[in-house]
Amino acid sequence: MKTVRIGSGLGFYGDSWRPVRASIERGGVQYIGSDHLAELTLAILQKDRQKDPNAGYARDMLPMLAELFPLGRAQNVKFLLDAGGLNPQGAGAALADTFRKLGIKARIAVVTGDSVMERIDELMAAGESLAHLDTGADIATVRSRLLFASAYLGAKPMVEALEQGADIVLTGRVADAALFLAPLVHEFKWGWQDYDKLAQGLTVGHLLECSGQASGGNFGGDWESVPDLAHIGYPIAEVTEDGTAVITKAPGTGGLVSFDTVRQQLLYEVHDPRNYFSPDVVLDMSTIRLTDLGGNRVEVKGASGKPRTGTLKVVGGFEDGWMGEASLSYSWPDALKKAKATAAIVKTLLDEQKVKYDELFVEYMGHNALFGPIAENDPAEELNEVFLRMAIRTPERKAAEGFRRHFPWLALSGPPFVTGAGIQGASGLIGIWPTLVKRELVESRVKIEMLEV
Repeated sequence: MKTVRIGSGLGFYGDSWRPVRASIERGGVQYIGSDHLAELTLAILQKDRQKDPNAGYARDMLPMLAELFPLGRAQNVKFLLDAGGLNPQGAGAALADTFRKLGIKARIAVVTGDSVMERIDELMAAGESLAHLDTGADIATVRSRLLFASAYLGAKPMVEALEQGADIVLTGRVADAALFLAPLVHEFKWGWQDYDKLAQGLTVGHLLECSGQASGGNFGGDWESVPDLAHIGYPIAEVTEDGTAVITKAPGTGGLVSFDTVRQQLLYEVHDPRNYFSPDVVLDMSTIRLTDLGGNRVEVKGASGKPRTGTLKVVGGFEDGWMGEASLSYSWPDALKKAKATAAIVKTLLDEQKVKYDELFVEYMGHNALFGPIAENDPAEELNEVFLRMAIRTPERKAAEGFRRHFPWLALSGPPFVTGAGIQGASGLIGIWPTLVKRELVESRVKIEMLEV
């Protein structure tokens, strides 16, 4: 029976690609799916694009592919990446230029059409409300401040690119798991109504989309039993034509693939396991069966699929004011009391000066930065040290810039034993606007451009 081996690439912009090398050299992979994007990433890329219109893509894909593509070329390993971010064409041009300088030959497919920013008025004229997905708010409240809007595409255009002979498929915003579903549809010739097979492929993608999380990274169980995280192997899926998969990793690598590590990743970022929506299929996880085969091998099968919906999710970003931020650290004794007193002093000064702000965020690192309201009560024992972090969100840049001036003087004139001042100027904030749009209005504009290097 035919088997396809797909390896995990990056799980976010800035992730390590060192473990991918092991998957190529010793893991027998035929495809690498690399997920560089998140909503936060798009905001970062937007700020890059504001400085340089040729930017707006995940720049780490250039050194990554410069190292890994030649390594995998001998084994015909293909790469699928959403590193195009807000500028897939710019990313494709930069990659082609890098390859030319290095003398690397490749067929690079660039998928465009996910951006609907320039089509907002057109979509609304076609009857799309573009209301906020969670609150129902009218897009008119942010329309003048919109910076980008990208639809989550599915696997179809990536399948078409592979069928056209692409060695590298470079996209903008796509559903994370679609990067891994596409090679399976391509290799096994699954139909777009083979819902159970598509659901299995989506499950594989979901397990592989977060780099080392399915192989012992970020493991919430007995994490101390996970061996050699310094040399973790990213997960690899061995998939057969019926969709049955075995999750494993390259031999000789660290980490752990077990029933527990796989099931933890299976439920990662899942709100409704019976209805896990994607552009290609709706996955029902309740029928999935995991079997630990031992030796860092876990079998995954039994996923159920339902028809995809008639809409695609769009994530938009809009200008959402300014932030000022500062931190001070206090040592024992009375570290927490001193930090709280300082926070009260700063708030008093803000109120007296009638500074306009929408939110004042205060946290005490070492006490409640991770647990928030759960740690409202003072600790029973004295803390050795506490870092006070305060951040202001305001519609006025001047107020954000001025926020930092409330802190330096406290070094000599505030509570005692203070150090470690971290003070930042104003930074622009980008709010996120999720919405839905009819899929045909987006998919009809998707294009694939093939670059020959």
